[in-house]
Amino acid sequence: MGVSSRWVVVAGVVTGLALFAANGRSQEPRPAARPDPVVPKRIDIPSLSLKAPLMKLGLDSAGDVELPPFDKPSTAGWYSGSAVPGNPGASVIIGHVDTKTAPAVFYKLRDLRKGALVKVVRSDGKTADYLVDSVERVSKNDFPAERVYAENGLRLITCGGAFDWSEHQYRDNIIVYASLEEDV
Repeated sequence: MGVSSRWVVVAGVVTGLALFAANGRSQEPRPAARPDPVVPKRIDIPSLSLKAPLMKLGLDSAGDVELPPFDKPSTAGWYSGSAVPGNPGASVIIGHVDTKTAPAVFYKLRDLRKGALVKVVRSDGKTADYLVDSVERVSKNDFPAERVYAENGLRLITCGGAFDWSEHQYRDNIIVYASLEEDV
């Protein structure tokens, strides 16, 4: 299985903490005050032979970050409470690692290496080019919220590590950190 509902709760809490740290006012995650009419449409990672559509993810009724639906394993999602790729701020894209029966969009994410190119095609026709700074595997219990949600750059997130059969989820997250090519 890919990203579980437990991860949604962790991501919601993490997002709330990051927003609280960033503005000191609220621990509840919420979308940006003035949404940008530009949205990311597709992610391309040439070194992984990956081209995938992006869907917009928001918050569910409980205030947790939505995940791409399991019935669309080849689609990743951009969290609309984060920056539009190519704009200043942290931009977060989430995808499943696998399903019960097959690999999903971010199955090979752990194979990315420093310097790899990640392209995000936007609805305004522009492409934001990022270079990978690092790839890390972290315990879901030690999710680096501030680094993911508050620092500039692109963040790609999926599940990874060992699968916990008793909890029906992966124990870790794979996080790719990337900087705009012009900022490198």
